[in-house]
Amino acid sequence: MNRLSQPLLRDRNFVWLMSGGAISALGDQFTLIALPWLVLKLTGDPVALGMSVALMGIPRAILILFGGALVDRHAPKRILMLTKHVNTVLLAVLAILVYSGRAHLPVVLALALGLSLASAFSIPAGTSMLPHAVAPQHLQAANGMMMGLRQLTMLAGPLLAGLLFALAGDGSDGPLHMHGLALAFGVDCLSFAVSAWTLANVAPRPFAPPPPQPVLRAVADGLAAVWRDALLRTCFLYWGLCACVIGGVMQVALPLLASSRLHGASALGLLMGAHGAGALLGMAASGIAGRRRAGNLGMTLLLIDGIVGLLLVPLGTITASWQGMLINVVIGVLGGFVQVAVFTWIQQRVPRERLGRTMSLFMFVFMGLAPLAAALAGWIASRVALPALFGGAGLCLAGAALLAWLFTPMRALRDAPATV
Repeated sequence: MNRLSQPLLRDRNFVWLMSGGAISALGDQFTLIALPWLVLKLTGDPVALGMSVALMGIPRAILILFGGALVDRHAPKRILMLTKHVNTVLLAVLAILVYSGRAHLPVVLALALGLSLASAFSIPAGTSMLPHAVAPQHLQAANGMMMGLRQLTMLAGPLLAGLLFALAGDGSDGPLHMHGLALAFGVDCLSFAVSAWTLANVAPRPFAPPPPQPVLRAVADGLAAVWRDALLRTCFLYWGLCACVIGGVMQVALPLLASSRLHGASALGLLMGAHGAGALLGMAASGIAGRRRAGNLGMTLLLIDGIVGLLLVPLGTITASWQGMLINVVIGVLGGFVQVAVFTWIQQRVPRERLGRTMSLFMFVFMGLAPLAAALAGWIASRVALPALFGGAGLCLAGAALLAWLFTPMRALRDAPATV
C-alpha cells in the first residue's frame, strides 16, 4: 500500500484535490445532520420532513443527468469551481438566518433547494475529476485514498457536529436555541470557500473533449451507452432499487429514531459517525485483503447487501445509542469493503468522454432516487411504528439481493482488470 501511495503523495494535483475534497466532505457532514434536524424542529412532522427531502431531491434527480452532460462538455474543474462559490453564498445566508432566529420553513426550503440544484452539477463534476487529475495506473490507489478520507470525515464530522449541537443548542429547547445548527451551516460554508481555493491549484491532465452537441442529445447518448452495456444496466437498475428501499427510508427513519427514542441531534451524529467509522474500517480491510472475494465482486456485493438488510431489522427496536452505533459500525464495515472496487470498476469500464454522464447516472441512482422515496417513507412513518419501518426496509433489501443473485447477471460482476 505504501508503494502505491508514495507516487500519489508526490503528485501536486492529487494532494490539492485530496486536501480540498477532505475539507469539503467534512463540512458536508455538518449540513447533512443540521438541515433535516432543522426542518424537523420547525415542523415536528415526519410527513413534512419526508416531503422536504423529496423537494430537495427531485430537482437534483432531474438535473443531475444534464449536469453530467455539461461536465463532459466544459470539463469537471470549471463546473465544480462554480458550484463551490454558489454553495458558499447559500450556506452563509442560511447560517445567518438560523443564528438570528429568522429561519422559517419556506426560506429554509428555498435555500436547501438552491443547494440541491448546485449539487446536481457538483456531484458528476466531483466524481469525474479524479481520472482527469491522476494517471490511469494510479486510479485504483487514488480512489482508495480519497474514499478512505471521505469515510474518515463521515466519522469525525457527525461526532463533531453532535458535540457542537450539545454545546450550542439544536433547537430541542425552542427556536431560540438553534445556535449550534447555525454554526454547523457556517462550518460547511467555510469548507466550501477553502476547497474552492485548493481546487484552483489543480491542473487537469490534457484531454480533448468530444465535439459539442445539444445537451439533450448528449444526455440521451450517455443513457443509451449505459443501457447497451448489459452488466452495467443491470447493476444500475439494482442499485436504484436499493437506493429507493434503503436510502429513502434512512433519511426519514434515522432522525425520527434519534428524536423519539434517543438523545436528539447528538444521537443522530453518533449513529452516522458510527457508520462512517465502520466504512473506514471496511476500506482498510479491503486494502489488506486485496481482491479476496466470496466468489467474485458481484457475489460479494449481493451477499453483503443481504446481510445489511438483515441487520436493519433490529435497528428500529433499539433503546440506547450504543446499540444503534454497534449495528451501524457493522453495516459500515460491510459497505466500505466493496465501495472502492465498485467505484473503480465503473471509472475504468467507461471512456473518459462519457464518464461525466455515466457518473451522473450513478449518482442519480444513489442521491436522486432516494429523496423521492423519502416522501413515501415520511407518509409510511406517520402510520406505522419504527420497528415496522426499519424491518420492512431491511427485508426488502435482503429480498432484492436474493432475487438479483437468482435472476440477473450481477453475480458475474468481476473486479476491474489490474492496471500496469
